[in-house]
Amino acid sequence: MEIGTIIPHIEALIFASDKPLTSMEITELINNAFGFMEEKLTLEQIQTSIDGIIEKYSAEFYPFEVRESGGGWQFLTKKDFHKTIAQLNGEKFLKRLSSAALETLAIIAYKQPVTKGEIEAIRGVSSDYSIQKLLEKELVVITGRNEDMPGKPLVYTTSRTFMDYFGINSAADLPKLKEVFAETLAEPTLILHTPGDPEPDPETNPEPDPEPDPETNPEPEPIPGDEPAKAETPD
Repeated sequence: MEIGTIIPHIEALIFASDKPLTSMEITELINNAFGFMEEKLTLEQIQTSIDGIIEKYSAEFYPFEVRESGGGWQFLTKKDFHKTIAQLNGEKFLKRLSSAALETLAIIAYKQPVTKGEIEAIRGVSSDYSIQKLLEKELVVITGRNEDMPGKPLVYTTSRTFMDYFGINSAADLPKLKEVFAETLAEPTLILHTPGDPEPDPETNPEPDPEPDPETNPEPEPIPGDEPAKAETPD
């Protein structure tokens, strides 16, 4: 079967699915749909077809595109139309997570798998309510218990809904913490150093001691009886 014939079927699957579809899932679904074919379609053929779909909808003519998000392929509206869609789903878009829930979600995202006790040790406060809200919104899931800790506490990780919500495919796509904090850190300013000059070496070129200031550091007055003896001159 030619790629041109496969593409509309792949588009229909991605459009109709209520969850992101992986390339492997699409391959299986297409082969099931065309079970009469002697030669099954390969993952490489499906991926080539998806690449063609991506290129097709990248044109400015379309207000939506096909993107890999949440671990699979989806039709997503382009960001230029966000404000327009917000008019249709205003309450959904305006509903935000609280600061406490965001803090808890960030800890789970970067420390997963993580227990409630570990989350609370980092935050310094109880996180029962925040975790419950994140579970209700399906942004985090319980993946089991930590068998090595006392009491075998529940273990939390982020969900596919979380990845879909933030437009990533795995925890590895999260911004690195050092990159986030680098924007807020101030670079140290060198004193008595001209840009382009080599850095001074404190061992081979120590900086000279500053000149004493007579106003702030006056010369100590001599102690009476402690004046140096004068050399005697012969008569």
